[in-house]
Amino acid sequence: MAEAFEISAKLKHIQIAPRKVRLVVDAVRGKGAQEALNVLSFMPQKAADPVRDLIQSAVANAEENYGLEADELYISRIYADGGPRRRKGRYGGIFAGRGRFRPQVRRSSHITVVLAERDVVDYGDN
Repeated sequence: MAEAFEISAKLKHIQIAPRKVRLVVDAVRGKGAQEALNVLSFMPQKAADPVRDLIQSAVANAEENYGLEADELYISRIYADGGPRRRKGRYGGIFAGRGRFRPQVRRSSHITVVLAERDVVDYGDN
């Protein structure tokens, strides 16, 4: 059996909350690379475009650097982690009860995708 490659690509500091990105990421986990790109192109979520671009970049890296075919690749691991949080300025917040004030927190995400080759079975002379 041939050794399988793993190609990874990362996208950092995307200004979408990780909880929203995980909804999109969970929809394509374990699918083939081309199937995932087709699914993402029709998803209405804002996070679908950056995830699609990231998968396209990983597929292009696999084809160019390692000579792999896009039809043999699938998404073995994909996850979205929380990035740095940014609090808005002095008056950018929400007035709360009892005279309190809550600042708005802007969340960001780091997305990682790992593509792998499907198991290539070699039927040799046995």
